[in-house]
Amino acid sequence: MYNKSKSGLLALLFCFYTVATVAQQKKDITLEDIYRNSTFAAKTVSGVNWMRNGQFYTAEIADEKNKVTDVVKFEVTTGKPVATIIEGEDLKLTGSDKPIAFDAYTFSSDEKKVLFSTEREQIYRRSSKAEFFVYEVGTKKLTQLSKGGKQMYASFSPDGRKVAFARDNNLFYVDLATMQETQVTQNGRYNQIINGFADWVYEEEFSFAQAFFWSPDGNKIAFYTFDESRVPEYNMQMWGELYPQDYRFKYPKAGEANSVVSISVYDLPGKKTTRMDTGAEKDIYIPRVKWTSNANLLSIQRLNRLQNTLEILHANATTGQAQVVLKEVDKAYVDITDDLTYLDKDKGFIFSSEKDGFNHLYYYNMQGKLVRQITKGNWEISRFVGLDEKSKTLYYISTEISPLDRHLYRISLTGKGKKRLTTAPGNHTINMSQDYKYYLDYAAAANTPSTVSLFGAPAGKLIKVLEDNAALKNKLAGYHISEQEFFTFKIADNTTLNGFLIKPTNFDPNKKYPVLMYVYGGPGSQEVLNMMPRNNWWFQYLAGKGLIIACIDNRGTGGRGAAFKKVTYANLGKYEIADQIEGAQYLGKLPYVDKSRIGMFGHSFGGYMTLLALTKGNGVFKAGISVAPVTNWRFYDTVYTERYLKTPQDNAAGYDQNSPLFFADKMQGELLLIHGTGDDNVHFQNAVAMQDALISANKQFESFYYPNRSHGISGGNTLLHRFNMMTDFLERNLINPKGTNGQQ
Repeated sequence: MYNKSKSGLLALLFCFYTVATVAQQKKDITLEDIYRNSTFAAKTVSGVNWMRNGQFYTAEIADEKNKVTDVVKFEVTTGKPVATIIEGEDLKLTGSDKPIAFDAYTFSSDEKKVLFSTEREQIYRRSSKAEFFVYEVGTKKLTQLSKGGKQMYASFSPDGRKVAFARDNNLFYVDLATMQETQVTQNGRYNQIINGFADWVYEEEFSFAQAFFWSPDGNKIAFYTFDESRVPEYNMQMWGELYPQDYRFKYPKAGEANSVVSISVYDLPGKKTTRMDTGAEKDIYIPRVKWTSNANLLSIQRLNRLQNTLEILHANATTGQAQVVLKEVDKAYVDITDDLTYLDKDKGFIFSSEKDGFNHLYYYNMQGKLVRQITKGNWEISRFVGLDEKSKTLYYISTEISPLDRHLYRISLTGKGKKRLTTAPGNHTINMSQDYKYYLDYAAAANTPSTVSLFGAPAGKLIKVLEDNAALKNKLAGYHISEQEFFTFKIADNTTLNGFLIKPTNFDPNKKYPVLMYVYGGPGSQEVLNMMPRNNWWFQYLAGKGLIIACIDNRGTGGRGAAFKKVTYANLGKYEIADQIEGAQYLGKLPYVDKSRIGMFGHSFGGYMTLLALTKGNGVFKAGISVAPVTNWRFYDTVYTERYLKTPQDNAAGYDQNSPLFFADKMQGELLLIHGTGDDNVHFQNAVAMQDALISANKQFESFYYPNRSHGISGGNTLLHRFNMMTDFLERNLINPKGTNGQQ
């Protein structure tokens, strides 16, 4: 006889069994998933080059059949290809049957010619050299730009008739009609004189490598000259050959001599070079140069050595005569941005400033007289996207909603009609078309993969979602993932700090867990943002091992105005580590935290903070992983260090009182110190000095060096190896140290 109750019970049990089985089938993240297989890599929309008509863009598309790459034209509103502008098969030199394999491409302004780069060689973070080729779209003719050696930063003139480039520390240009090459400068010499590209410290700290600029009419080239003959050399040994090779380059450490920098303008028709008058004082910086809308008026930004006075100069490109039109003074330092934007027909310029306590946009006439402050409020502009002069509309990204979020806004040049265009919570990165009719929104938020969407401006109307990462979302549903949670707490002076937590998988509030505090903490930086953090998947992997990940943005970080950021001035490290120690103590009082097992991990400035935590933390931290740390700011470069600390000659105490080298004898806890021997940025010298100080103090520690690796310590199998090693260290010293059984 059929028993309904028994049947229902069996069905219920089957349902429970099915749910339990599905739950059990969830996978654990592995390090191979992260660092070898890129299992969790989000898809994006890259290689987008907006065309003059903002309704179209081009992108590189692989032709699998012919094993080449084509340049394809797409219609913006549909996202569909409408034409193949360049067939990869056509990129052949005369007499060759093999097409070039290009790294990147750039159209001339009329889109009739294309510059292709091949065989690119990386030099430093932003610098490289390559072989360049010019392709004529109409005739399909490919021509090598120069046969004199690889070129740097090859760039079309505005009319597309010429290409300028740097090579062997000199500046050149080629007339494309005749392919005649002209050498503009003659005095370039390695480690002595550089023309047309930045020296090491400008490239690293002022964030540009190309140092020449075509005038709007294409008749002039403005360029930098760096006389680095007095700058001391740094020597790195590069390993691999029978005898290690010395690599010597000019690197100005804090308080040492900088390059003497000058700006010149070369007039192509007259074949004449004129030096611009940047003043009698030579111990200065020139962090930005750009042409105004006037083809004979050059804009030069001049910054004093202490970086607390910035001046905008307007220079006559023919005579070299210059005058100061705007002066910005700060009691600490003035940040350098790319916000300076000139209006057409000498109608003035837009500039950003923190002079009211938050970074905002200001409109000035060409004489430097303030017309109006455009944006106001206790929030800051994080990026000025651009100005559409036709509609007199400015676009910018700001923190108005929250310091943890970044949203796109539009506002009139009059300062009226402000509107937020992005609605989804999180952080938005914008790629705007040249005609300001469309933009790509790369949206990121905590606990969800990023998306890429196309919008129409100025209304901000969604046209199409180009990438929603649905496949990744489905994949993540099959793994053990912990949510990122945000929190705030107050330190002793009543300042509120922001933080996030990633708790262990299957978190039990009745248990006590160890904590790994992830830190960067450097000036103007931010790690606590409404988006997936750096190293997110490693953090998830560690959460699966029963570790709480915590991150706190200390005083000195960005997104919260000038006062919060600049309180650390002249005492770099002092307030930052005090806040991290208070943060660890706050976490230690949470009912589910084992305060005897709190550790710290950081890279670069975060590596420095980790060493301070172990040496000045009074035993609060049980273990720390310090990667590529600065150990004494006297070892680091002039621009960055002196901006925040002044020179060692002017502020010796600010350097020494917050250097972990001088507190090695106070180190408590276990340390893993990692560095790359080929780090041109934070030199291996820092790790050597720290190890020597720890040895002198009879402190035991673990260390590891990566041969020839640069500051990121990556390449090949390096990341998998490094994160395996760091995980093993945490397992031995934090997750399950001797004398404990892990979770309590």
